[in-house]
Amino acid sequence: MAYNPNKNLKLYYSTGEVAGMFHVNESLLRFWEKEFPQIAPKKAGRGIRQYRREDVETIKLIYHLVKEKGMTLAGARQRITDNKEATVRNFEIVNRLKAIREELLSIRKELDRTPTTKELPPGFFTE
Repeated sequence: MAYNPNKNLKLYYSTGEVAGMFHVNESLLRFWEKEFPQIAPKKAGRGIRQYRREDVETIKLIYHLVKEKGMTLAGARQRITDNKEATVRNFEIVNRLKAIREELLSIRKELDRTPTTKELPPGFFTE
């Protein structure tokens, strides 16, 4: 996912910024706003949306359920409505496991680059 945790420094995010975080169209965010009452950006003058950190976290969860897990909008809405806490907890566990997997793959890649004693030139360990 393209979510950028460094964006947490701001209080409000524009539609373009949030769309950029998830690599989706702004129109998709407006559509999800209609489908999920949990997304409630502040509307400034001329209807400009200002998303709070909570809105971004909800969008992150919806993105995970719909785009990554392949759920329907109705299924994602039901999951968030029925048991948002468990859904968020499961989502966080999956993200932690993904990070651990990436770290393990990185370690494996580094180990694959390290020569074994069989591959070292003769006399490498002479004292």
